[in-house]
Amino acid sequence: MKITILGSTGSIGRQSVDVALFMGYRVEAIAFSKDIKTGEEQIRLLEPSLCAVFDEAAGRELAIRVADTKTRVVYGEEGVIEAASLDGIDVVINAIVGMAGLRPTLSAIEHTKRLALANKESLVCAGDIVMKRIKERGVELLPVDSEHSAVFR
Repeated sequence: MKITILGSTGSIGRQSVDVALFMGYRVEAIAFSKDIKTGEEQIRLLEPSLCAVFDEAAGRELAIRVADTKTRVVYGEEGVIEAASLDGIDVVINAIVGMAGLRPTLSAIEHTKRLALANKESLVCAGDIVMKRIKERGVELLPVDSEHSAVFR
């Protein structure tokens, strides 16, 4: 199974990395805001094909640090959206904090990726739109954190 982890340097993202490693899943892409120290560690551990860094300056610095790897580093919101819609991905885990997670959520749905969602703002602020698109595209939505799981159950 190939996965993308959005918000990979946060708590849920780091736990997702641990689970992926334990289960033997291939982490094909990661995305995060600006924690390039943790991001570099994840690149060296996971060897993803793509890393998206929301903060452009941090992304440029990370690209220099990991120039010796095969990971392509992209920046900004468009880079994160690219990670959410990468070809060949089976599951997108969206653990981005805040409204920054909405566009990647919609992109994953548009590209018919199974969506493991920890970004509650996607549902709080645009739940009608998100759920309508999920139904239209036939996307499987999986709750990741405790609040989502409680509502799901």
